[in-house]
Order: sequence, then C-alpha cells, then structure tokens
Amino acid sequence: MKAVILAAGEGTRMRPLTQNRPKVMLPVGNKPILEHIMLAVRDVGITDFVFVVGYRSETIMNHFGDGSKWNIHIDYVEQKEQLGTANAVGVAKEFVNDRFLALNGDVLVRSMDLQNLMKEKKDVVLAVKEVDNPQEFGVIEVRGDRVTRVVEKSKNPPSNLANAGIYVLGPEIFDAIDKTLLSSRGEHEITDSLQILIDDGYAVGYQVIDYWFDIGRPWDLLDANELLLKDIETDIQGIIEPYATIKEPIIVAKSTIIRNGAYIIGPITIGENCDIGPNCLIRPSTSLGDDVRIGNAVEIKNSIIMGGTNIGHLSYVGDSIIGTNCNLGAGTKVANLRLNEKNIKVMVK
Repeated sequence: MKAVILAAGEGTRMRPLTQNRPKVMLPVGNKPILEHIMLAVRDVGITDFVFVVGYRSETIMNHFGDGSKWNIHIDYVEQKEQLGTANAVGVAKEFVNDRFLALNGDVLVRSMDLQNLMKEKKDVVLAVKEVDNPQEFGVIEVRGDRVTRVVEKSKNPPSNLANAGIYVLGPEIFDAIDKTLLSSRGEHEITDSLQILIDDGYAVGYQVIDYWFDIGRPWDLLDANELLLKDIETDIQGIIEPYATIKEPIIVAKSTIIRNGAYIIGPITIGENCDIGPNCLIRPSTSLGDDVRIGNAVEIKNSIIMGGTNIGHLSYVGDSIIGTNCNLGAGTKVANLRLNEKNIKVMVK
C-alpha cells in the first residue's frame, strides 16, 4: 500500500509564519508537521509515499529529498492550482493503482490508529474522531457500520463523528473525482467525491480513532508542540556545563551548549548548535530550533523558537511562537498577557 499526503496548501491562517514555507513545514517538537505524519505512516509498514506539493514546494523537496534518510521512497506531484482536496488526490492518480492511504498534511495521527484503519475491508474507509463540538467540523451520518452521508459544517450535525481527513481509498475514487462538481467554496471537495461513491453503492466504512490533532490556526502549533513533547525521551548529545540544572525529559542535539546556572525543566527539545546562556530558565513545553542563541538570564516557557533566532539577555518569552532568524533585543518581553487585562486577539484570514 502507498500513502498519498496532501501538502500543497499555503496555510493562509498561519501568516506570516507561512510567508516562506507551507504550513506542513512549520515545526512542532523540532520537526516539521509533515515529518511527524510521515513517521507515523512509516511505522505501520508503508514505505512508498506520494507527496502532493504546490506552494513553496522546494522547501518540502529540499528537506525530504527522495526519502532515503528515513528508509522510504518519495515521489512528488504538483498540484498546480489550489482547487480542493479532490483535485489534490486526483493529481496523484498516475502513482497509485491499488488501495492507498490518503491523509491531509496538517493532521497529527498515531500509528496504532492508522493500523486499525487499514484493517477495515470496505471499499473506502474514513477515519473519524468523536468530538464535543461537532458544529465546528464536517461529520458523517452512519447506519450500522456504513457511512450514508458526508456532511459539511452544520448547525444541526447528524452525529459527533468528525471527518479526520484520513482515508483508505481505491482506484474507483478517481472516477468519482472526475464527476465532482465545484463546491460553494469554488473547490473540488474529496467529501463530495466520497458522497458520489456512497450514492453509487460502494461500501464506505469508518473507523473511530483515539488520537487526532488538526493544526489549523497559529495557536494550534503550541498545543501540538505540548502534545508531542509529552512523548519524548531524554537524549543529550550536546554539552551541559557542571552547574547547569536539567529536569528530564530533554533532548539536546549535538554542538549545543547549556551554560552554568541555566535551569531547564522538561519536556523540552533543543536543536543543534544552540547556545543557552548562564542563569536562563527554560520551562516546560518549549522547542528551540537549530542555531538559537539565548542570552544571560532569559526566561522562556511554552514556546516555539525557530532556527537562527537570537534572544538577548534579561528577556521573557511566554506562550509564543518566534519565527526563523529573529532578533529579540535585551529585555524584550513577549507574552500572552495584556497590561489592560483585555482578551488577546489574533487576526487570521
């Protein structure tokens, strides 16, 4: 079985973080979102991948290459225009001739759930997640072990089973895609293609999964980062000076130094070639990318600091995402607390 991962979109709600990379290449737990998904799929025994790319495709191709670093093989196919998920699956047609796994490239999932999904014998199988707020998701309507209807967001959803954007599909999906009309959003939706298969009498089943995290907005990155860091195990390859204090679990990559007086409370991951200055306090659920410099007496908590960034001495960064190659001067304070005690607002498209 092959895996087709849809990774062509920009992720406009993530701007400006996606000005120079697609959303699937934003880091959580010091790996791109797409890499976490690829590893979960690889762990169920799939080694042939098709990445559907588009916006800033070179960043994906440069990072993953042919996949040999991970003992897999990757083919790339371009979705020239962002015409919807059905179109994205459709452009991969020449690479698949049997049942295949299709996934959105911005949804974190675990291998065990994928394994259970792949065991289902129906013509098509959808992964679904039980949610408390089904009005905010596309959901399915079921009868017994079959899906009878795929429903977009509704004020009165027929179930609490949210479509997780993960499917086992067969070649018949491509005929359905050819019949799929433009939706009200001006896109060819894979959910409409699935409804065509249901109406044509194909057996469309579903599998309820336990672990699913849809990364759609900037603050989701922090939640995903916290979630992934809960599973890390200590791996220290850098230098810890004798009077630094480390509370595991922590990952410290090679050529990184943590200087005397620093106090690090895991779970935390720190990339390669970083310099963590004396008397810093780095609190849980923090990821520091490669080539990050942290000055004297800086405090960081629950944040993602991307590669090449410098944070000057006596600064505070809390509950924040700092992009690549940023320079925060001495005494900078970045946090989720307004001095007038009003709600924090983030403008997204």
